[in-house]
Order: sequence, then structure tokens, then C-alpha cells
Amino acid sequence: MTTVRPVAVKLDSDIRSRIQELAKARDRTPHYLMREAVSQYVEREERREAMRQDALRAWAAYQESGLHVTHDEADAWMAELETGNDVGPPECHD
Repeated sequence: MTTVRPVAVKLDSDIRSRIQELAKARDRTPHYLMREAVSQYVEREERREAMRQDALRAWAAYQESGLHVTHDEADAWMAELETGNDVGPPECHD
């Protein structure tokens, strides 16, 4: 069972008013909208951080091995995918 605890967030009066108006328009509570906003933010930022970590690992692997594909090779591969051809990625080389 997940424990739910209250958290205080200080919001300026403009944002509070906007949340209240949006809540009325959506027939939701301001609390619901704020929970949803925080949830979506955290999920988005977790995905962004995972992509950043992947990029750092890829950069470290490149620095170690020197294996890569050129821009033209990657572009040609993506063009094939866009036309519906299910082709594998180009081979890495140094």
C-alpha cells in the first residue's frame, strides 16, 4: 500500500487563480490538477534523465571503442525506415 502524505507548495496568487479556473472548467479539484501536473512532470523528467544517461553511456562507449556510424549512414537508414522498409541499423565502424 502506498503511503500518501501532504506536501506544502507555495504558489503565487496568479498561478493559484489559474489552477482554480482550470479546475472549474474541467470539473476537477485544484488538488487533482496539481497531483496530475506533478505526476506528469516527474514521468517526463525521469524519461529525460534516462535518455541523458543513455547518451552518456553511448559517449563513453564511443570514446573507448571509436565505433560509430556517419551522419550520412544514419540518415540513409532512417530514410529507409520512413519509407516502411524494416531494415537493421548500419554497421558501426572505426
